[in-house]
Formats: sequence, C-alpha cells, structure tokens
Amino acid sequence: MTSLRTPVEFLSTGHPTYSQTFPCEPSTAELGRDLVRDVLSVWRLDGLADHAALIITELVANASRHTPCPEIRLTIGRPSATRLRVGVVDREPSRLPVLSQVTDDDESGRGLLLVDAVADRWGYDLHGADRRPWGKEVWAELRTEGGK
Repeated sequence: MTSLRTPVEFLSTGHPTYSQTFPCEPSTAELGRDLVRDVLSVWRLDGLADHAALIITELVANASRHTPCPEIRLTIGRPSATRLRVGVVDREPSRLPVLSQVTDDDESGRGLLLVDAVADRWGYDLHGADRRPWGKEVWAELRTEGGK
C-alpha cells in the first residue's frame, strides 16, 4: 500500500494537495491507483475512487507512452470544496494531450476519450516561463458530493 507523503501545499478548502514522484513507466499506474485510493479514503471521498483511479491510470499510460521523461509526478488535490483534481506532471511541454479519433479496429488511442467520458472536465497547464516552459500537468477533475 502506498504511504501518503507530506502534503506539498494547503488549499483554502483546508485539504492538502498530495504529490509524489514515480518512474515514468506503465507499472506506475498501479502505484498511482493505490495513492489515489489512499488519499480519497483519508478525505472520505471513497465514492470517487474508481473514477479517479481510472483517470490516473490513463494519464500515467499517456505520459509513459508519449514522453521520454524518466520521472513523472502524480498529484491529487482539492482546488475547491466541491472538486477533486488528479494530475500527472512531466517535463515534456511540447507534447500536449489531444483527443484521438479512433475506429473500432484501433488497438490504442482511447485513453483521453475515457478521461473525457468520466471526468467533469480535464485539461493541461504548462509550468515555467511562458516562453520557455519546463513541463506540463495533464489533469482531470471530478465533482465531490454537493458539487454542482
């Protein structure tokens, strides 16, 4: 079971954002699912665990497939009292996520389609200077109970 690390920042909702660095490889998805489930259990948001675990799995898969980065950072936070955000940070700002057009015969390319179907919203943020970003975070948000 993944242990929760020290929170990296405190938000106005009173919930910390958890962040942990892992190797950028497909096997990290299992560690990410464990981390998401642990954090959501602490926050008593177990009802969101399946969707959040699916999202983190797909984001890790995309990072490991489409970036040459040796490490990625997984984040789980509460940007507001009614939203949960999970994300993956990598150091490849030039490779931005795009929804693919896939056919029934395609064997891959459905990850962001799944994220889009499950999440209330998703996107990416570049990190660093506007002209020279050092990385990006691909994230997805779910509404918590009471969210509208």
